[in-house]
Amino acid sequence: MKNKIEVLCHSSIKITGEKIIYIDPFKIEKNYNDADYIFSTHSHYDHFSKEDIEKVIKQETTIITVESSKKAALDIIKDKNKVVIVKPNEEHIIDGIKIQTTPAYNINKPFHPKQNNWVGFILEINGEKIYIAGDTDNIKEIQKIKCDIALIPIGGTYTMSYKEAAELANTIESKIVIPTHYGSIVGEKEDGEKFAKLVKNKEVKVLI
Repeated sequence: MKNKIEVLCHSSIKITGEKIIYIDPFKIEKNYNDADYIFSTHSHYDHFSKEDIEKVIKQETTIITVESSKKAALDIIKDKNKVVIVKPNEEHIIDGIKIQTTPAYNINKPFHPKQNNWVGFILEINGEKIYIAGDTDNIKEIQKIKCDIALIPIGGTYTMSYKEAAELANTIESKIVIPTHYGSIVGEKEDGEKFAKLVKNKEVKVLI
């Protein structure tokens, strides 16, 4: 799956396989309208962007998001059966895709409070587990995650710094790590390479 994952910018991720999946679509350049599923980790403008969702959505699209984005999602998709609301530590199966939700929150900064019940996702696609951390610090609940591919925020300010993210990458069980959430709103473009140098015994794919 690693060659089917794109980090379009920031935390905007596209997975192209039998189904087209977007996670936190943001700054989409043109109307693609090809999304089978859109996952949104939380309701901040750079993770649930109505403007960008409308560029990728089509009639059959399902949105998977959190309670704080429910109203906005239903403004876009009128069919409430196409909007799935999740919170941390849940398991779902949607059209054969196994989904686990993980906690995503800040420890010592106010931007992503634990009580908001915002999430990361583990998607099992074609037998491979892809972890998308969302906006989070290196919290204890995610340190035992097992996956094939992990997408981890590294930009600092609102999430882990690249050094903190490397500590998490070296703790969890994954084969491949992809840094996200830098090079645009926060974090320097060079942070991806700095992160890669600190990660041990794993393949790092720098896609920004």
